[in-house]
Amino acid sequence: MAIKLHRCSGTFVKTSGHPCWRVQKALDDAGIEYELVKESPLRWRRKDYERHAGTNRLPAIEFEDGTWLREESKDLAARIAEGRLQAPAGGAPPAP
Repeated sequence: MAIKLHRCSGTFVKTSGHPCWRVQKALDDAGIEYELVKESPLRWRRKDYERHAGTNRLPAIEFEDGTWLREESKDLAARIAEGRLQAPAGGAPPAP
């Protein structure tokens, strides 16, 4: 499964309370390969991200088929840990 993790550019922050790190660590712990996409720390500069994810809040996962999954980081990390990471059923088509 080729996926992209869209997260903040603060990759040096590795604390359990940081939403982006929480999801990245869950992917690492599960042994899931991913491409890291660093998004702007400025919300108003994430227009392309927002168009795809439906929000400017990070993180989100982009699947190979162009669908995106955006949930609260705790929910997303739990989904990954439980082995339920998959593109949404009948997922939203990629944005133009």
